[in-house]
Amino acid sequence: MTEFEDRMQKAIERGKRRSDAAAAQERANRMSAEELKRLHTKLRLQVSEHIEACIKKIPEHFPGFRLETLYGERGWGAACFRDDLAPEVQKRNNLYTRLEIAVRPYSEYNVIDLAAKGTIQNKEIFKRAYFEDIIEADIDRFNELVDVWILEFVELYSASI
Repeated sequence: MTEFEDRMQKAIERGKRRSDAAAAQERANRMSAEELKRLHTKLRLQVSEHIEACIKKIPEHFPGFRLETLYGERGWGAACFRDDLAPEVQKRNNLYTRLEIAVRPYSEYNVIDLAAKGTIQNKEIFKRAYFEDIIEADIDRFNELVDVWILEFVELYSASI
């Protein structure tokens, strides 16, 4: 092929991508609010089940953690936490450790929103959020972030004890 034919082929491919993007946008515009809520619920269930399955493994490696299922206004997911006592001179010090990951409720922004907060021995170590448009949401990306955030928490916790 000549250089011109290569450039023409690339222009055709760009046009097809533009057409596909326009068609996707049109489909999105046609989605009703009810359909978006249903899709959000489906995605939320998939991600929250993964969150719960992964967080349940923390107490297996660190006895003393208690599990909590999250649902409602704050979102759907799971948390694990523990209270420790640190003996100090002439007093006791309570040390609180908690990891919470949840999918936030549906909002008018039409996104699926994942939030996480980690605290180790009374110190907040991270507070994270990630969101994607409901229509374009990649469940694998959300599950990967859940894994990464949990592993980061576990690593920092094990370094602190």
